[in-house]
Amino acid sequence: MNYTTQMNAARKGIITKEMDTVARKENIDVDRLRELVAAGKVVIPANKNHTNLEPEGIGEGLRTKINVNLGISRDCCNIDLELEKAKKALEMKAESIMDLSSYGKTQEFRKKLINLSHAMIGTVPVYDAVGFYSKELKDITVREFLEIIERHARDGVDFMTIHAGINRSTVERFKKNERLTNIVSRGGSLIFAWMELNNRENPFYEYYDDILNICEKYDVTISLGDACRPGSIHDSTDASQIEELIVLGELTKRAWEKNVQVMVEGPGHMAVNEIPGNMILQKRLCYGAPFYVLGPIVTDIAPGYDHITGAIGGAIAAANGADFLCYVTPAEHLRLPTLEDMKEGIIAAKIAAHAADIAKGIRGSRDWDNQMSKARADLDWNRMFELAIDPEKARRYREESVPAYEDSCTMCGKMCSMRNMKKILQGENINVL
Repeated sequence: MNYTTQMNAARKGIITKEMDTVARKENIDVDRLRELVAAGKVVIPANKNHTNLEPEGIGEGLRTKINVNLGISRDCCNIDLELEKAKKALEMKAESIMDLSSYGKTQEFRKKLINLSHAMIGTVPVYDAVGFYSKELKDITVREFLEIIERHARDGVDFMTIHAGINRSTVERFKKNERLTNIVSRGGSLIFAWMELNNRENPFYEYYDDILNICEKYDVTISLGDACRPGSIHDSTDASQIEELIVLGELTKRAWEKNVQVMVEGPGHMAVNEIPGNMILQKRLCYGAPFYVLGPIVTDIAPGYDHITGAIGGAIAAANGADFLCYVTPAEHLRLPTLEDMKEGIIAAKIAAHAADIAKGIRGSRDWDNQMSKARADLDWNRMFELAIDPEKARRYREESVPAYEDSCTMCGKMCSMRNMKKILQGENINVL
């Protein structure tokens, strides 16, 4: 292998087996895909040590992908349950799983997850540092932070969230511009605390070149974390968010100089009318790098329903240029998600991603909808269930409310428009009584 990363191969004119796989999945010319990878507008997260990976592309002209978060915490540390969630996420065809474990020696879970998963795996190494070293945050050294990053890379993690954009300048901007919800990024708040407690620069910013060397070695894609993402619609598109975004653009170019693939993370909580402009701003300031958004959550009043607020924002964001959606579950802000919460979050995110792909004109995206519409016109219920994004729920709803006439449902009965139009157009009489 005479290349170091997917980006390095693309720039050398080499088509890797991962590029070949992604091109087939996306029905895109492989040479065009290679050009996009070379330019940094598409990433193929594929750690050299993740041997059972079925690679996916994220970025310009490709289907919108979704990510599922899971992992153990101090209050919920059942590894078997989290692995069960991972299996369900894979069954539901999620393209990515992030291990956000934040308690104890998490390497055991991470290795099991990587060995299990054919989907790409992401992590946030700063979460792992406290538990791994059994040290208070302020006592963790720069060397130890870098060791954790290399450990995750060596284990086979395909992409890592690195909060390198919150430097001393960003911190000063944050302090001068009061927020309603301060810094809500868990990783961002940990880095901010470390900086304040030690009166030092962010180690991920100061030693960014060392991190790039690790990522190049294993071909880990950097997901540049947005420490200052808004945690409420009140704080969106403020000075702290934009200051950090400018830094993330600079860090993107530095990564590309070392052939390291980059995604950029984005908001967060954001009113609907601000989302399109933010997508344009991110793409301009970060030179077209793929954009990875959490939600955005479009209103702050719906605990228990944030899979819906997130899906609304996600559809708008992706339709306006976001490439990768992090799912949001009904448990957001309330608890660690259950298996059922996770399923609802996946379905909501998949709906948002597909709706956006239709808007973006992604190849073949409308075909699925057209097939469903034909099945409805034909009153072909089994075909409708096969095509449904959640066949199990669709079939259950039908079985729970059985109509008197098989070619209708209990909503309309003999007044069903599909049924009656079909009969009339075939020259038959209809009786709606």
